[in-house]
Amino acid sequence: MKTLLACIAVVFTFQVFAEENPKLAAVQAADKDRIAAMQSPDRDKLSAIFSDELRYAHSNGVVDTKASFIDILTTGKTKYVGYDYEEQNFTFPAPGVALMSGRAHVKAVTATGEMDSVLSFLAVWREENGKWRFLAWQSCKLPAVAK
Repeated sequence: MKTLLACIAVVFTFQVFAEENPKLAAVQAADKDRIAAMQSPDRDKLSAIFSDELRYAHSNGVVDTKASFIDILTTGKTKYVGYDYEEQNFTFPAPGVALMSGRAHVKAVTATGEMDSVLSFLAVWREENGKWRFLAWQSCKLPAVAK
């Protein structure tokens, strides 16, 4: 009986992983497109990636909407010059919703100067009309690690 239950659990685990894997690959690809579009801003690409309901809370506390964030990117008010994940985790808590969390080393240039920080973040992706769109971002700066 234990062997049968173990086999059922393994089959179920593989089935869940197989169903989640295409979603994971699609969200990861959408996030790569998002970063590329933020580093080489194009209004049409950004508009296609960002949800109309985007809420982007920067690590300094400033909150942007889709329109205001696209504006600062396309006008060059903020330029993302480096974006490297140190940790990136995905979960799918509900159908059509993906949470991405982790740490990212982000370099940006703004009107107030350069930012070179490691951020802890939570991002939300939502499937809209069959396409994963960037819905929300919340981040905070992590303290520098003593060497």
